[in-house]
Amino acid sequence: MMFLPRAVSVVTILVFTLLSYGNAIRSLPNKLACGGDEAHIEFGMSMRFSEAPGYQNGPKCAVLARNGMLLACDPSVVQIAMTIDLEYLRGTVAAVHSVLKHSSCPENVLFHFIASDSSLVDLAELTRIVQSTFPSLSFKVYVFKESIVNSLISSSVRQALENPLNYARSYLADILEACVKRVIYLDSDVIVVDDIQKLWSVSLSGSRTIGAPEYCHANFTKYFSVEFWSDPEFSEVFAGKRPCYFNTGVMVMDLVRWREGDYTRKIEKWMEIQKERRIYELGSLPPFMLVFGGDVEAIDHRWNQHGLGGDNVVSNCRSLHPGPVSLLHWSGKGKPWARLDARRPCPVDYLWAPYDLYKPHDQPHHHHHRYRKQKQQ
Repeated sequence: MMFLPRAVSVVTILVFTLLSYGNAIRSLPNKLACGGDEAHIEFGMSMRFSEAPGYQNGPKCAVLARNGMLLACDPSVVQIAMTIDLEYLRGTVAAVHSVLKHSSCPENVLFHFIASDSSLVDLAELTRIVQSTFPSLSFKVYVFKESIVNSLISSSVRQALENPLNYARSYLADILEACVKRVIYLDSDVIVVDDIQKLWSVSLSGSRTIGAPEYCHANFTKYFSVEFWSDPEFSEVFAGKRPCYFNTGVMVMDLVRWREGDYTRKIEKWMEIQKERRIYELGSLPPFMLVFGGDVEAIDHRWNQHGLGGDNVVSNCRSLHPGPVSLLHWSGKGKPWARLDARRPCPVDYLWAPYDLYKPHDQPHHHHHRYRKQKQQ
């Protein structure tokens, strides 16, 4: 059974802020890959979104805005980091919509959007779209320099995993202002159906730097090559630990500890080894597991119902895991917007559709009745 919290209603007054900041990474392609198919995109003509409903704080929420603005340095502000580009813009918009809809204090949420410096879409245009879709949203936009990681990226099992912007999560401590001490990182193919404040409140015990749902029943060894496991110098990284698989699409990150531990450089070191020795196959995930495996704060599984997009090669349909759900994640090849548009949706894709604000020119917008009809069948 899936537990969906009561949606917050009425109108929000959040304040827009914009910051272009250097050192940051996913390229915007000439073609948009949708569930394995490629389609030319005329950005100005195609990517239009309805204005989201406004949401305002509940009566018990603290007033954090000063002079109508949220401060990134305020530790009480819920800080969320996401990448933003043409290929996943529709997913990013839906994810933001879902966070605001279910938040008890939506006015106290600040989004940090990371865009690529090689974007074929002007940064100002991306900013305009976010601002027009969420007129009172508090957010900042940062520019990521792809040159930082281009030489470190190795080929993967799926081309999308080689996109430089996928590696932005490894550089958040450098990209965001130094005063930002903590952030929630979310992939663009997620929907939040619970109060984000609950995830923000998760404690990272001891010296742990990141928190994420762990899946210890998964075969951890398969994420690394025979080359890796046959070299004691490599496999020794897990000595004395009990590493479990975790998905980096949903993480609570302590950026103070991250900076103190110089974890970005440690991740880069493993990427350099990968270029020489080929010790894994899956993009940006294995370096995280090599650095943090066995030392992750285990968050309840309800906060990452991942794998809804199928596996990395086939866009196959999957069901929700048993138990309550707070966040749905379409990790894998299949994305809900692509499958819905192709009229080949999976049942779980109808859970994503109510948050979709995309407005195609030649067809009506997705409506809630589709999901209700599916439920009745």
